[in-house]
Amino acid sequence: MLSATLAAPQSRFSRPTATAGWRVWLGPLRLPFLLLTPGCVLLAAAVVHWQQGALDLRRLTLALLGALAAHAAVNALNEWFDFRSGLDARTRRTPFSGGSGSLQAHPELAGYTLALALGALALTAVIGLWLLAHHGAALLPLGLLGLLLVASYTPVLVRRPWLGLLAPGLGFGPLMVVGTAVALTGHHSTAVWAAALPLLFLVSALLLLNQFPDVEADRSVGRRNLPVLYGRPAAARVYVGLLVAAYSALLLGVLLGALPKPALLGLATLPIAAYAAAVVQRWPNRIPRLLPAMVANVMLSLLTPLLMAIGLYCT
Repeated sequence: MLSATLAAPQSRFSRPTATAGWRVWLGPLRLPFLLLTPGCVLLAAAVVHWQQGALDLRRLTLALLGALAAHAAVNALNEWFDFRSGLDARTRRTPFSGGSGSLQAHPELAGYTLALALGALALTAVIGLWLLAHHGAALLPLGLLGLLLVASYTPVLVRRPWLGLLAPGLGFGPLMVVGTAVALTGHHSTAVWAAALPLLFLVSALLLLNQFPDVEADRSVGRRNLPVLYGRPAAARVYVGLLVAAYSALLLGVLLGALPKPALLGLATLPIAAYAAAVVQRWPNRIPRLLPAMVANVMLSLLTPLLMAIGLYCT
């Protein structure tokens, strides 16, 4: 695997093998991980529907496509960078960490993966420019920050512990949720920012826990995330703090009147969060023991925005 990694620059733009199946071709996109994006977009749409009583389906479709393209781009760039650095050849892969394994099995797809990432990023930019041209300049700062985050996440942000911790939550919370709402309405609102804050903390917690199996591999290539710098037990405490912050933000948003009471349906995932927090605190260094908590962690990020959206739609 290491020799394939070192040889990758020479075959940088090699074409995919003719016998590669669709799972191999789409593997670098990490399709199961893309499920998070529709939930974030749906939450933004629910806020707009609650506020205005109607949705522009064309704008919503474009916003969803742009968000999916951005998520696909960051996944494919992460696959390419981790393949080139040799990181994925050193990891203990789990369903939630260590990459898709596509480039380890098919190193000839490295150039294709980079092209796929850049194409998805370009599609995101084109959709953003169209929305910007038709629906006002309020989207511009969010769009520029989103493109910067996608391009810099793996090569830059993962080497800066606190920025790397918050960047995923920022991308899927304020940038994706608020960005979708601005694309639909042309302006910001207190409600959509209140809805986005729980996602900021939940998605940051999701990525933090997914770093636990890769501590040794991450350290070997110079990554400086919280589990690497401070150890898994300390990172487990940060993880629990992020969960507390997520549910506190949701509760506070309703108490302050920014969101209606039905949005509290998102609190229905609290038992799952309590289970994940208990497991992570008890066995931070026992990766096999952490796998059920990692499943629960994914469920939190998928179900909480969905339940919040259902509550808002039913208001």
